[in-house]
Amino acid sequence: MKIINAKMYYNGSFRTGDMIIRGERFLAIRETDENGKSELPELDDHEEIDAHGLLAIPGLVDIHFHGCVGYDMCDGTEEAIQAMADYQQSVGVLAICPATMTYPEDKLAVIAEAAAAHVNGKGADLVGIHMEGPYISPNKVGAQNPAYVQKPDMEMFARLQEKAGGLFRQCDIAPEEPGALEFIRGIRETVPSISLAHTTADYDAAMAAFEAGANHLTHCYNAMPGINHRNPGPIIAAVDAGADAELITDNVHIHPAVVRATFKLFGDDHVILVSDSMMACGLPDGQYSLGGQDVTVKGRPAVLTEHEGTIAGSASNLMNCVRYAVKEMDIPLASAVKAATHNPARAIGIDQDYGDLAEGKYANVLLLDEDLNLVHVIKRGVQVF
Repeated sequence: MKIINAKMYYNGSFRTGDMIIRGERFLAIRETDENGKSELPELDDHEEIDAHGLLAIPGLVDIHFHGCVGYDMCDGTEEAIQAMADYQQSVGVLAICPATMTYPEDKLAVIAEAAAAHVNGKGADLVGIHMEGPYISPNKVGAQNPAYVQKPDMEMFARLQEKAGGLFRQCDIAPEEPGALEFIRGIRETVPSISLAHTTADYDAAMAAFEAGANHLTHCYNAMPGINHRNPGPIIAAVDAGADAELITDNVHIHPAVVRATFKLFGDDHVILVSDSMMACGLPDGQYSLGGQDVTVKGRPAVLTEHEGTIAGSASNLMNCVRYAVKEMDIPLASAVKAATHNPARAIGIDQDYGDLAEGKYANVLLLDEDLNLVHVIKRGVQVF
């Protein structure tokens, strides 16, 4: 396949160019000169897409969402994983690392085994699992179930990682809890992303965790202390440590001004856009569940039914979150794309295959119009939309 005349996100900025795909991967990518020509190899028999007037960006990578279209990762079934993969592909998310909730080991084991058994035959590729619980603070549970919160347990995590076939690529932890630093040191060689989450940690506790090997903040600002000029907290610690910060840009979780400030504070190298979507994503308003708790969705907000002040994930997919970031929050398009493609792929250690328009990587391409609507979705060299 040859894609020509695209305004492509390439090496950190948008530039006009052409791409050749052979099989599942990019064979060649070239910028065009002032005459609109590029030095691509000649092809005898190929499909060609003239992308004049279209933007070309990498397939999105969502490393923090729980569910969509009525299914949840914690269902622990192949049916749920495949339904989520199919939906995510349809909205331009081509690599997924769904998150678990706070549950006991036997429930997490079922989820791990289902993920390990899944084969990436169609839909978005399942590239990992994000363990959001149960090693969190009982004082910052948010929409997690407090009944199953527990202290960090390296042996338990090792058992689950074995059942998952190594698919746990992000593990969340409240660093102020007993045993947390030892846990971080114990898993840091086997888990690319160790993330502070659902925490009451102050600056010093957070810095100790980053020094031990943590490198990430889960849904920054949510379920953690905010920034105070005398008690800077975990967010400023993450800035000082050069860690990554997830942002849920659904226009519910974080005010647009704070989103803009976070990009300035962390730089677009270290911001990761996530959807944190739950099973209502892709479905109408109504009653749903998350982590065994009832959730009411009305408009964009998803809240615990019994605690209406507690946000329970989002009902937005990552492509919509990118649109909100650009159109409603004034984030530069290149920065938003980087934060939804390259950065998450790097964070969970899959950037050798995903996250960029680059020679040798999977040919995952989204062609968008000027309003950021999907026109073509190409997954591993095949048009799927």
